Amino acid sequence: MSQTRFAVRSAIALAGVTLLTLTACTGPSGGSSSNSSASSGPITVGTTDKVTFLDPAGSYDNGSFMVMNQIYPFLLNSKPGSAEPQPDIAESASFTSPTEYTVKLKSGLKWANGDTLDSADVKFSFDRQVKINDPNGPASLLDNLASVDAKDATTVVFHLKKGNDQTFPQVLTGPVGPIVDHNVFPADKVMNDEDIISKKAFAGPYTISSYQKNQLVSFKANPDYKGLLGKPATDTVNLKYYSDSNNLKLDVQQGNIDVAWRSLAATDVDSLAKDNKVTVHKGPGGEIRYIVFNFDTMPFGAKTPQADPAKSLAVRQAMADLVDRDAIASQVYKGTYTPLYSYIPDGFLGATTPLKSMYGDGNGKPSADKAKKVLTDAGITSPVTLNLQYNPDHYGKSSGDEYALVKQQLEAGGLFKVNLQSTEWVTYSKDRTKDVYPMYQLGWFPDFSDPDNYLTPFFTENSFLKNHYTNTAVQDLISKEATNPDKSSRSQQLGQIQDDVAKDLSTLPLLQGSQVAVSGTSVKGVDSTLDPSFKFRLGVLSK
Repeated sequence: MSQTRFAVRSAIALAGVTLLTLTACTGPSGGSSSNSSASSGPITVGTTDKVTFLDPAGSYDNGSFMVMNQIYPFLLNSKPGSAEPQPDIAESASFTSPTEYTVKLKSGLKWANGDTLDSADVKFSFDRQVKINDPNGPASLLDNLASVDAKDATTVVFHLKKGNDQTFPQVLTGPVGPIVDHNVFPADKVMNDEDIISKKAFAGPYTISSYQKNQLVSFKANPDYKGLLGKPATDTVNLKYYSDSNNLKLDVQQGNIDVAWRSLAATDVDSLAKDNKVTVHKGPGGEIRYIVFNFDTMPFGAKTPQADPAKSLAVRQAMADLVDRDAIASQVYKGTYTPLYSYIPDGFLGATTPLKSMYGDGNGKPSADKAKKVLTDAGITSPVTLNLQYNPDHYGKSSGDEYALVKQQLEAGGLFKVNLQSTEWVTYSKDRTKDVYPMYQLGWFPDFSDPDNYLTPFFTENSFLKNHYTNTAVQDLISKEATNPDKSSRSQQLGQIQDDVAKDLSTLPLLQGSQVAVSGTSVKGVDSTLDPSFKFRLGVLSK
């Protein structure tokens, strides 16, 4: 667990990376703190982050997990202001051998529908994740899980394939960690949202009292929740969804909603920061932005008529030579993002910058001459057509400006012709795993504060990217670093992984940055939602 603490401290110290909360001077003043009893009035939170599925086995995205974090129980969780795993509905949790992690549940737990919550639900939840292994789900986080035993009604033993797993307690706090009711959920398929709601399969701090998917969700404090986070500060919270961040910005400015949470454009943040009616608060962040390459369908990919792995690599290398991260960070994101030259962001254990020296001019700037030489040496006649997809809603409206600039950078020397297209998130999140997009935009909001969470989900055999990238040496190194308790040697292994993937260019990292929340002055607890656990907690908000 010492390594986890190191990562948290490092994440807080990220140079030039901030989380911003903006406190609008609207609405009544006063109210209770986040630790007091539930407040009298409801709170409304606005977001552009869409839900794909409420079933933990069927989604692996920030919008879905934000809702899951309110309604499902976790064995371990973290208090606001910390990323350190602590027992939630568990009474205790610890390694009882290098390959056994034993959890003892609290007694008297139950679901909102009256069902008993016990070890059968825990075993079912994790067995189900592995069995379903949905391409849009988080099952890749359980690669080191061999089996789960329910020893008795309150005792669960997780058997791991490899011992000394430095990340497993953190994994239990993330998107693969929600416990579900085994009397409600099917064992072999994803359950639809409406059935989950109707069967009241909740045991987190909140239940859902009404649900209009990606329009409006009403949460009600769960009186039977016995977990780490305690009684919610506000009895009723409404979550309102926006398709346009301009409307989100306007509503929080006018006091029509209490909190705006993901995503405001960088220009909006810049504008609001200059508004004397708002206050800007800063905190840590670990988000990254990158381009994913589909190794089967990109130019010269394995399943294209002109399949050639050397030429496919040359295309990726030339793109890496041409992108100008500094220009994207400054022109599009006004400094709220910074350039990212590796796969582990700056501030985490083992973070290096191999792409800075390997590509472009060797100092972080683009080089058209180097890109041209790479393609010529590979026998590629330019321009090469690139079909590049991005998402206009999930990562904020600035994504359009970001990828317009990427297109401009890639086409500047006449080496590439970029066909730029966009797709709405709910469709996008499904199509990207079905080989629909040869290359496409993604962002990553970490599940927990450890460098492994930037590697295992991306570059192992069960990668959630599903981009057909395989490097057995990299996979072996990831297994070793994740189970290495020695900080120094683990750091060296992390560095080697970054070097090896940088040579392959499974993805093209672009930026690391922050998230944004805006609240009225009467709302307390907003800062507590922006902590190193990377979870937005409705339960700490109050008026």
